[in-house]
Amino acid sequence: MRRLTGGGIWNSGRCVVTGSVENKVVIVTGAGRGIGAGIAANLVENGAKVVIADLNEETARQTAAKISTGDGDAIAVGVDVSDRQSVQELIARTVEHFGRLDVMFNNAGISQTCPFLEVTDDDFDRIMRINGRGVLIGTQEAAKQMIAQGTGGKIVNTASIAGKQGYPLFAHYCASKFAVVALTQAAARSLAEHKITVNCFGPGVVKTELWEQLDREFMDHGLTAKPEQAINEFSQSILLGRVSLPADISGVTTFLASAASDYITGQTIMVDGGMVLI
Repeated sequence: MRRLTGGGIWNSGRCVVTGSVENKVVIVTGAGRGIGAGIAANLVENGAKVVIADLNEETARQTAAKISTGDGDAIAVGVDVSDRQSVQELIARTVEHFGRLDVMFNNAGISQTCPFLEVTDDDFDRIMRINGRGVLIGTQEAAKQMIAQGTGGKIVNTASIAGKQGYPLFAHYCASKFAVVALTQAAARSLAEHKITVNCFGPGVVKTELWEQLDREFMDHGLTAKPEQAINEFSQSILLGRVSLPADISGVTTFLASAASDYITGQTIMVDGGMVLI
């Protein structure tokens, strides 16, 4: 048996993947609830040191307290991902507390149900500011820290099925998630020389507080008549026959944060139950 670089072991003619996030320092934005909280919880469970970053700092504190093992492995920091100074302060506090930054999850995002012809300039700008510019800023500032450390790193962005197909009730959201995919590819090409990988993952329909909001908006627009009708009808094309939960996502996200994904960059990994086939 011999150990390979990148977290593998060659044993009896086969490579056994042993990628780990043990003691890696990870920021997860938008981690106060939903997918972000699920990502963070799985990382802590697997030994990472995690910063729960959220616009709502109190929610972030609650999540940090809930997932912490008691060893100071999860802390909360308030952040506005669309504000560069706020993101810089988030990274500075992370490095001050944990000593470095190994992995950045640009997960924070918002959505809105709105028929295509009714999307306003303000609607478009608000979603692009957070979902698009927020990923640009988070990627740039995390990369600067990783380059200064000189040890490489990983950046993981939250895309969506909406980053692969346009949906008429979510046009501006789709535009923002297409932007996430484009930024991921551009950053992967830009940062490879610094041993920084950049990838994103594409969830489908995830049963979180966000879909509760969208469900209400469907009814407000007169598109559905009762609670959960929207999520149930929107999910009809999922091959695996059910909507997902954050726990269905976290195996992939922890993999992308681990050494097992060292040779993957610029990719969008779909985690949608087979809703979109590309």
